[in-house]
Amino acid sequence: MERIDAHPAFRFAVQIDGLPGATFTECTLPALEVEIEEQKEGGYNVGTHLLPGRVRRGTLTLKRGLATGSDLMAWYTQVIQGQLMAARKEVSVTLLDDQGEPVIRWDFHMAFPTKWSGPELSASSTAIAIETLELAYEMVTVS
Repeated sequence: MERIDAHPAFRFAVQIDGLPGATFTECTLPALEVEIEEQKEGGYNVGTHLLPGRVRRGTLTLKRGLATGSDLMAWYTQVIQGQLMAARKEVSVTLLDDQGEPVIRWDFHMAFPTKWSGPELSASSTAIAIETLELAYEMVTVS
């Protein structure tokens, strides 16, 4: 039997085309869910047929320490200014092994920001200021 190793979640890389320095402290991959359609059939009284429907895609969430001149906020600003075609980018998330080699890669095609959240600021906290960006996308491929 072939041994299958689990990989830790803290070694990952994010690439966003056209954005320099895409370094993130946290990345939450989206949930993908197939809608189920129930089909009734006359004479079949023990239940219904379950047919797969559309796929609902969650958002990709990226978090990082807030920096001056945030390129993520500028990217989000493109969307709120109506420049949606210019804002669509290819985003890749790669899980790395302990040697830094790729294990699995998720490519999010035609991604664009749908929500930007700034940090929670508190004079009594020593936490780093974190910005969060949620991305929608047209399609995801895994390699």
